[in-house]
Amino acid sequence: MSVLDLSPVVPVVVLDDPSSAVPLARALVEGGIGVIELTLRTPTALESIRRIAAEVPEIAVGAGTVTTPAQARDAVEAGSSFLVSPGTTPALLDAMLGTGVSVLPGCSTISEALVLREAGLTELKFFPAEAVGGAPFLSSLGGPLPDLRFCPTGGITLDSAPRYLALPNVACVGGSWLTPASAVQSRDWSSITATARATVSALGQA
Repeated sequence: MSVLDLSPVVPVVVLDDPSSAVPLARALVEGGIGVIELTLRTPTALESIRRIAAEVPEIAVGAGTVTTPAQARDAVEAGSSFLVSPGTTPALLDAMLGTGVSVLPGCSTISEALVLREAGLTELKFFPAEAVGGAPFLSSLGGPLPDLRFCPTGGITLDSAPRYLALPNVACVGGSWLTPASAVQSRDWSSITATARATVSALGQA
């Protein structure tokens, strides 16, 4: 199954403390979410991925904010089952594809989407979604590029997510609202589970 079909929303998470990784992942699973994207924005992100991959097999864990070939390789070695990049260069794309796991390379323009399609990819990340045109932009891509499917990320909320998910070329959205920093820092896992459940109820299951 494609990463895009695992959940209507992919939680995009920044974790500073690896000890929070497993309980956070379990809280999402309990709330009905079966996928998590850990961003490589902290020095301990790979350790968090490693722990989730080893201890919470029922959730698909991936690495986000992959910006270098080395990060792609390190993330997969840590246990990432998919890779997400904010944008794409030829070297980064080659490295991501070379890992053998699922990839969601980032794009924000029609030309970038065409380049990725020429490379054989039809499932892409659209980032930063709200800042570069949002749902109307993605809707306009559906005409000339009907074979592409997107996971828009960046500035999306529970309120705006339905506008994206209503589009035929949007399979899921990425969002940080499921794991607010305040809840993660206070280790309020029940709150995260409740938010996940409310999200699944509001947006439906994939």
